[in-house]
Amino acid sequence: MRAFAKINLGLSILGPRADGFHEIRTVFQSVALADNLVVSLGRSSGRIELDCDDPAIPGDESNLVWRAAEAWRHARHSHRRIHLQLAKRIPAGAGLGGGSSDAAATLLALERLTGNHLPPSAGIEIAAALGSDVPFFLFGGRALGCGRGEEIWPLEDLPPRRCLIAFPGFQVSTAEAYHAFDSRLTPRAEGRKILFIGARPHFTPQEWGPAENDFEDAVFARWPELAKLKGQLIRAGAEIASLTGSGSAVSAIFTSARQMARAARLVPAQTFSTRTLGRAEVRRLMFPRQ
Repeated sequence: MRAFAKINLGLSILGPRADGFHEIRTVFQSVALADNLVVSLGRSSGRIELDCDDPAIPGDESNLVWRAAEAWRHARHSHRRIHLQLAKRIPAGAGLGGGSSDAAATLLALERLTGNHLPPSAGIEIAAALGSDVPFFLFGGRALGCGRGEEIWPLEDLPPRRCLIAFPGFQVSTAEAYHAFDSRLTPRAEGRKILFIGARPHFTPQEWGPAENDFEDAVFARWPELAKLKGQLIRAGAEIASLTGSGSAVSAIFTSARQMARAARLVPAQTFSTRTLGRAEVRRLMFPRQ
């Protein structure tokens, strides 16, 4: 399987919630950058085994992929052996959702192997228990994320665009980013209103951007090199540029392949030249033909 990354086309933090999380509104967008995952299901009882080509990635129950396999076995009252082989290309700790995408891919792969599909609500519940943005990766494409990010409202796909992802080589802790944001809250920010309550939200922008991300002020203050990176991408001709999630990667949308290639040469960071993916394309490319 291919487990695709995501970027955020805007992210608003509405404030802390009673459960310790934060209420957010964000637009998720799938991109073609992907990890590769091979899932094998044994006929007899056995352990969950996870091998990864990145030695920094744990292969035990602390890994979301392992936990997704265990959650699937629990939901299906199964003890069958599961072997998972993960090839990482999405940098960890970059805000691109690599671990969450891998976890969602694990759930989808096990359903495909067995033909035993969970009811959609049950699958989303399992995904949400694994992580706030895991449910999005069950859908892909472009979607509005509400709540702590686990409430997903699929949106109409926009025309494909070239996307350059710049990774500075270090991680940003989501918890640390939220702490930095909370410490900078102003009375005006604390008074923000929740935009959508109850019914399906009406959100149909027809153009890319603006990609405003509320993490940026706090994260850029702590890591000014990320602000510089965003500025370089904009000056290189990006249509929009934004921190991905809480960082550390910065994504930029380009209309011109030449501009994107030039930007990749200019920015002082590891870059990934990719493109946005629609929902149907995500599902078609997720399971490559054997």
